[in-house]
This record gives sequence, structure tokens and C-alpha cells, in this order.
Amino acid sequence: MAAKKQEKSSPKKRKQIPGNKPETNSSTSKKPKLLDSKPSNPRSTDFKKPPKPFKPREPGLDHEKQVPLSKQEGRLRAKELAEARKKKRKRHYNLEQELAHLWEKMRQRNISKEDRSKLVSEAVEKMKGKIPEIASSHVSSRVLQTCVKYCSQAEKDAVFEELQPHLLTLACNTYAVHLVTKMLDNASKMQLAAFISSLRGHVASLLRHMVGSVVVEHAYQLGNATQKHELLVELYSTELQLFKDLISKNEGRLLDIISKLDLQKSSVLRHMTSVIQPILEKGIIDHSIVHRVLIEYFTIAEQFSATDVIKQLSGPLLVRVIHTKDGSKVGMLCVKHGSSKERKKIIKGMKGHVHKIALDQGGSMVLVCLVSTVDDTKLTTKVVIHELQENLKDLVLDKNGRRPLLQLLHPNCSRYLTPDDLASLSLSIPSLSNKAEHDNSETKSSKVNNSGEEGSSDLELDEADTNAEDGLHSVEGGKKDPAIRRQELLVQSGLAEKLVDVCITSAGELLRSNFGKEVIYEVATGGAGGILHPTLDDKLSELYETIASLVAEPKSQESKEDSKEEHILENFHSSRTIRKLILDCPTFASTLWNKALKGKCELWAQGHSGKVIAAFLESSDSKVNQLAKKELKKLIDGGILKMPDPKVATGKKE
Repeated sequence: MAAKKQEKSSPKKRKQIPGNKPETNSSTSKKPKLLDSKPSNPRSTDFKKPPKPFKPREPGLDHEKQVPLSKQEGRLRAKELAEARKKKRKRHYNLEQELAHLWEKMRQRNISKEDRSKLVSEAVEKMKGKIPEIASSHVSSRVLQTCVKYCSQAEKDAVFEELQPHLLTLACNTYAVHLVTKMLDNASKMQLAAFISSLRGHVASLLRHMVGSVVVEHAYQLGNATQKHELLVELYSTELQLFKDLISKNEGRLLDIISKLDLQKSSVLRHMTSVIQPILEKGIIDHSIVHRVLIEYFTIAEQFSATDVIKQLSGPLLVRVIHTKDGSKVGMLCVKHGSSKERKKIIKGMKGHVHKIALDQGGSMVLVCLVSTVDDTKLTTKVVIHELQENLKDLVLDKNGRRPLLQLLHPNCSRYLTPDDLASLSLSIPSLSNKAEHDNSETKSSKVNNSGEEGSSDLELDEADTNAEDGLHSVEGGKKDPAIRRQELLVQSGLAEKLVDVCITSAGELLRSNFGKEVIYEVATGGAGGILHPTLDDKLSELYETIASLVAEPKSQESKEDSKEEHILENFHSSRTIRKLILDCPTFASTLWNKALKGKCELWAQGHSGKVIAAFLESSDSKVNQLAKKELKKLIDGGILKMPDPKVATGKKE
């Protein structure tokens, strides 16, 4: 019992953690004496505590002397700091209120220029010295924008000078970015050049910023060719970023720069990939400077790199790219070199936007490439063709909207596509086109080597042929026969029938239109290769009757100024279109003569209409000549009708 009591009275020992060695006495320890000499009690005064972590300054300390203040002194110090902050906020609030009051007056529409200039000058004077801070405010920044819009040039220069050291910081501010772009709009050539020079070394980082990229794009649009080149080369290589004087503006293409400076292509490609990938991941691809970089990237990209970028762009993201000239080229390259899955993603991404894309200059060319390339005509019809049918008349009368329709009616016609447009359609990515050509040559050689083998080898040939064509479609535009693809998209989809109906109901408007006349001409002639015949012969006959009835309307006796609308034979556009139809479509010429012009040629023998009448004798069809020969010969002999010079008279269908 006594032993048990003695155990209870002794101090409790700490429990040993399993795996740790038990503590030993200092006499038996093998540790050096220096370590054993340390006191075992951590609360000993000889033990040095570790340094305390850094703490921010507190109001209860006199920081000059680093001496703790008493509680009363600390409270007074905290109160002083709080009052100082309160006064600062109050001054800022009062300034905002004053500026807002002036803003309400200066932005009125019925205010005179003198009064507005006084208010603007007063506001600028109040903001002097605080402009960078005001530019970041969501309230005061609007006042500053209005002041910059209406102030004098001297005041604009003063504001720009005060903002210049802070422009890069403000470029990434959500509220200040609008002021920065407005300042660039009003900047002089020297100020713009100074700002673009200040962007040196920061272009790539700003393009990765959702707000900062807007400022870089704005500067890119305002800059001249040299300044644009200065912004672009920084994205090509680190060497060009550090030494901008290495190249001149004459070397605009990336391949020319690489060959002149003897740069390593792999190094340039690696740097451009590090620039482009974050931009694509964040989806900041609306800007033309990014589209230009992508085009240059495709010229040097390897197969894997180019394919990876196409995969990232395929889908709804591409719709935001194709509104610029270079973006349109990027879109066409994605359509031409994308796989069938990627093309489906591109088409599905256009759903709901086809009408808007068709009215855009760059977007319409992507649609032209799409209807000429994609083999999945069912999906193309479901998404693209059906949306085109919903607003068909608007598209026919629009300069850009008619392009996809004319491409289906008459593919790659130089009358409707400029040389630049045709060159864009023939663009390709070198690394992917070389791969396709290599695969095609291998397939042909395998066909020659294995032509004598039996059944099993034939299956292997088919698979090899399919794989080769999958690569080849990137250059040739698909495996399907272009004539079959065109028939399915234009005729079998119902687009052609609706197009003829629009031409019938709006024949007069289309013939008088500068752009609609070309669509109605192609429809009336049946399209290239007679694609609308014989399926729509009845509809086309109805169209001929409609045009003939418009021609048969009596000639207006009023002057051109008094009459609401010129007669269809006296209008510049419609008279030339009808003349071309007489020369190229004998069926239309016969209908027009029998219903509208027979016995009335003398009335229309002068002016624009005289060229229409003379076209019956210029036609290469003998039946058309015989219809009008007797009546027109009398007019020619009498000097009433003059035949045009055969060298000048043109207009036959290509």
C-alpha cells in the first residue's frame, strides 16, 4: 500500500510516443556537451525565443521611437488616423459630387458651346493632380471621358501628360479602359507613337488580359504600318522583342523575317505557341492582331501544332474570329483542314448566327468555303441552308449575303468574287497540305503494288484509300463529287425553289438592284451547268412571264424626277440584265418578244432600252434572230435603231 501511495505522490511522466526513444540522463547521453548544457525547462530565462513574425503597425505604438503607447495615447492615435481617413473620403466624395453636378450640365444637348467649354475647363481644373485616381473610379471616369471629348487641345495634352506614366496600369482597369481608348482616339501622332513604344515588352501579357487586350487592339487599329509591325514582331520571337531595330517594315511576313535574320524556326514556333495558347484558352480571340498572328503561325506550324490550334478553334469560338479579313482566312483554313468531327463542331457553332455571318464580308467567305467543302450535306442543310432560307430576300439584295447563293449557282465565278477572294479560297497550311500530298502518293503506289492481289487485300486498299482521302480533303475540299454536293445543297434542300419564288415576287426590285440583278440573272439562266433544269422548268417559265409582264407595262410620259420609278427597260441595271438574258437564254428571249416587245420596238428604240432591242439581233441563237429580224431591220434602215459596236457589246455568260 505504501508503495502505491509513493507512486501516486511522484510527478506524472509524459507518455512516450511509440517509435520515439525514451529520454536519458545528461550523464549517460552521448550527445555533445554543448547540446546537453541547454536547460531542459523551456521557460528558463537563458532560453532564446525565436524571432516574432512581422506585424503591421498598430495605432497604440509610437513608431518613430518604437515605444508602446499607453492605452489612452493609443486610442487618441487611432482616432486621429480614423478622422484623417474620414476626411479624405469626404473630400473625395465632395469632389465626385461636384464633378457629377458639372457633368449633368455639360452633357446636355441644348447647351451652347461656350457654356460647355467653361464647364469642362472648370471640371478639368478641379481634377488636376488627381486624374489617374479619378480615371479608375466608375463614377468620375465618365466625367473625365466627357471632358476629354469636349475640351480644348491644350487641355487634352495636359490630361494625356498626367496620365502617360499610368496608361499601362489604367489599360487593365475595367473603368479606365474607356478613357484610355478615347485618349488614343484624340491623341496626336507623337502621343500615339509614344504610347505604342510604351507597350514594348507588354504586348503578349496585355493580350492575355480581358481588358488590356482591348487597348492593344485599339492601338493596333490606329497605328500605321510601321507601328502595327512593331506590335506584331514582339509576338514572333524573344530576340525581336528585345531588339526591335533588327528588321524593317519591308519584312512583313514571318517567313521573310526568319530567313533574313537566320532565326531558328523551332525557337520562333515555341515562343509563338507560348503566346497563342493562353489566349486561346481564355477565349480572347476577337481582335484582329490575334488573327494576324494565327495566320503567320500557320505558315511555320508543324502538323501537330496546326492541328491542335484547329481543334481549339473549331466550334462556337470560330464565330468570333471570322469578322475580320485575317480572321476570315483563319476560318477558311479551319474548314478546309479540319476533320469531319471538327467541321461538324464548326457548323453547329454557327447555329443561330448564320444570317449575321452571311451579311458580314469575312463571314460570307467562310460560308462560301463551307458549302464548297463540307461533305455532310444533311447537317449543312439543317443548320446553314435552312437559316439562309428564312431571310432569303435580304440576302439576295445584300452585297455580302448573296455570295453563298451565287457560289451554289455559279461556283468560283470571277464576276462575283474578287481576285483576293479567290486567292483566299485557295489558301492552305503548308505542313498539312504536304502531309495530304504524301498520303495521296503513298496510296497511289500501294494501289499499283497490290492491284493483282485478291479479296482481303482489296479491303486493305479501300481502308488505305479512305485514310488518304481523309488527309486529302484538306486540299481538295472533300471526298464527295462537287456536282453532287451542289445538287444536294441547292436543289434537293429546297433552296433553289424558294430562291425562284423570291425572284418571281420581287422581280422588279431585284432587276433594278445593283446586287440583286446578278442573283436573278443566274436563277433565270438555270445556274452554271443548268443545275436548275429540268427540276424547276415550270417555275422558271413563271419567272420569264413575270419579267415579260413588267416589260409590257406602258412607258411613263412623266419626267424621271416626277415619276416614282423608272420603267424596267429604261433603268441602268435592269436594262443591262435583261439584255444579258436575251443573249444567254433563248427561252426567255422568245417569251419576252411574244408577250412584251412584238410590234412595240419603235417605242423602245432609244436610250438604254434600244440596247435591249438590239440584243435580239446579236443573239447567237438563230430562232431568236428570226423573231425580231423583220421588225428591227426597218428601224435600222430608217436610222431609228442603232446597232452597238460588236467589240464593245459584251455580256455573254462565262
